[in-house]
Amino acid sequence: MAVDLTGLSAIDLRDGMAAGRFSAVEVVTAHLKRIAETEPRLQAWAWLDGEYALAQARALDERRKSGAALGALHGLPVGIKDVIDVARVPGENGTAIDKGRVPREDAALVARLRAAGAVIMGKTVTTEMAYLQPSKTRNPHDLAHTPGGSSSGSAVAVVAGMVPLAVGTQTGGSVIRPAAYCGVVGFKPSFGLIGRTGILPQSPFLDTVGVFARSVSDAALLAEALAGHDPADPATQPMPAPRLSQTASAAPPVLPNLVMIDLPSPPETDPQMRTAMEELFGFLGERVERVDLPPVFAEAQAIRTRINQAEMAKCYYAHEQRGRALMSPELTGAIDAGKEVLARDYLSALDWRGVLNAGLDRIFNRCDAILCAASLGPAPDRSSTGDSAFNGIWTLCGTPVVGLPLFVSDGGLPMGLQLVGRVGDDARLLRTAAWLMDLVQSGQEIDEQKEIA
Repeated sequence: MAVDLTGLSAIDLRDGMAAGRFSAVEVVTAHLKRIAETEPRLQAWAWLDGEYALAQARALDERRKSGAALGALHGLPVGIKDVIDVARVPGENGTAIDKGRVPREDAALVARLRAAGAVIMGKTVTTEMAYLQPSKTRNPHDLAHTPGGSSSGSAVAVVAGMVPLAVGTQTGGSVIRPAAYCGVVGFKPSFGLIGRTGILPQSPFLDTVGVFARSVSDAALLAEALAGHDPADPATQPMPAPRLSQTASAAPPVLPNLVMIDLPSPPETDPQMRTAMEELFGFLGERVERVDLPPVFAEAQAIRTRINQAEMAKCYYAHEQRGRALMSPELTGAIDAGKEVLARDYLSALDWRGVLNAGLDRIFNRCDAILCAASLGPAPDRSSTGDSAFNGIWTLCGTPVVGLPLFVSDGGLPMGLQLVGRVGDDARLLRTAAWLMDLVQSGQEIDEQKEIA
């Protein structure tokens, strides 16, 4: 019986190609066929050329036949958000202002992907300049609902089986929110873990590269290949990358301790999400406790917005000068708000990351991860990309976050859970997330008397 290559995990695909059970050309061909079947309905791609992908696959197959060493992502098709440069491939950043733009060089992370043996499948749709104006992409679970943003195409491409892996970016909630709305795993690592050279900057203090996959182990595999020092990005450090894949695939040495939080002064949450969180709290039993965030967190979202808008006014100045008339009111409104931020208020806002993480340290001293909702509820209609209130606070803090597709609404739409870890504890967080996802999917009760070996 023929194997559906679009249904296999990234790790199984990688290992199968390395063992010669199937070729990179076969894997890419299967995913191109899946794209042809689903793209007219879902509109996840900004640029796609089958021959471009197949040429890479043929070269990788020849490399394997030669006996040369294979990369950690050998033969795996990866979707790249359209704000990330790929050499000699159109990169229009979701705006008519950049129509016809073709970068000459790969972004730093794209170069890492090529070195790891990945196949650059194409460019996935972004919202306008990675902000809030909805894109053409549709939610696979219900075409009338948003897939979220701004990494809309990357999330949809993975959940629809078009690619096993995709890359996105997050400045507010642009990885975790689409992952929640579309029902895939999203991982936003600690700020500075993955270099950003060659990516459209919106807010350098906040911009973070993230990944999409159908399992935590697959997300860890991709993130580890991307992680490391980028000499042109001062947010990164010349230090060894953490062993994300190995740690995420291992069982925790002891049962994790978790805390569940509500945001201070939270926006109105869908009753279905509240019910799902309560059921999860009951299911986890003694492994979870409720904890209140320090009151100062009530101001975190407003602080994040202030930083985002002020830096956007600076970073998007050249685009505004070239084509303000081509920008949406949503984008120009944010840019104009950024122009009004006083230097005193902007510089003071930058101090909040340290203050907030000092408060989080007291919580992480008693737990492995924080649990909270990934969104207000299921995806709203396509008139917006949804609310990032539950995501932006963690982007401001720079903490690693894993989004898990654990819940389903009464209407059949996915809803997500966020696991938040201490800055730098990405591998530990991924391991805890994999443990929790396996536990919930198995439906087995936790045996408090038996620690995991």
